[in-house]
Amino acid sequence: MVSTPSKIRLVDGEVIPSELSADVERRIVTLSKESGVDIVGIGASTKFASHDEADRQRNVEDLLRYVELAARMEVPMVRTFGGTFAAEHLDARQAVAYVADSLAQVAPRAEALGIAVLLETHDDFSHSALVRDVVSQVGSPAIGALWDTHHPYSMGETVEETFDNLQAGLRHVHLKDARRAGDGWELVVFDEGEVPVRDIVRTLVDHGYNGAFCIEWERKWHPEIEAAETALPKHLSILRNYLASAEQKER
Repeated sequence: MVSTPSKIRLVDGEVIPSELSADVERRIVTLSKESGVDIVGIGASTKFASHDEADRQRNVEDLLRYVELAARMEVPMVRTFGGTFAAEHLDARQAVAYVADSLAQVAPRAEALGIAVLLETHDDFSHSALVRDVVSQVGSPAIGALWDTHHPYSMGETVEETFDNLQAGLRHVHLKDARRAGDGWELVVFDEGEVPVRDIVRTLVDHGYNGAFCIEWERKWHPEIEAAETALPKHLSILRNYLASAEQKER
């Protein structure tokens, strides 16, 4: 069964800030209720893989504001990034420690408010083992994993490897397909790219995943791709088929 959840990333065309006016908060909540679309998450861009302790602390404070925002809007989770550490000349172990320490500072407030803070497979944390290690080190029920399907695949991981690394803390999934284009990747509709989205959905259903699937279509950052108004209905139709096939196989 496909519901109609949505995750907030942009407000009025810009990345949602951690501090919104009360009027904007009310407008978003009202629009959600009137449209019948449940807001399941807020997409923060906080990052913690930095030698700069003051910078990490600024991001901790910003993420705490996002947690408070989510609680006021009755949104159950907030996404965060780990960040990039290669440019910081950090090794992976130190980067994991920095991110884990930062999220551990956020965890008590998130637990108190009932908000999940989810670390996405993104940037230098596209390797799912790093996300797994952070979540394990924090050891809080409020800190979990978000599987962005494209990024681990682009690092050479198999579906099984990524799922095995993330399953213990997995709370949310971004479904996205892409194909190689020169030195980069081109975002495409499901079944038109290389990312094994159908296999990912089947694996999750087979293992009892009951969280939301988010169809991610990043036209703000990729203006060359199809408009969301036409692309998202295509994605949704294909996703319904994926789920129906997976659920029939399960029976």
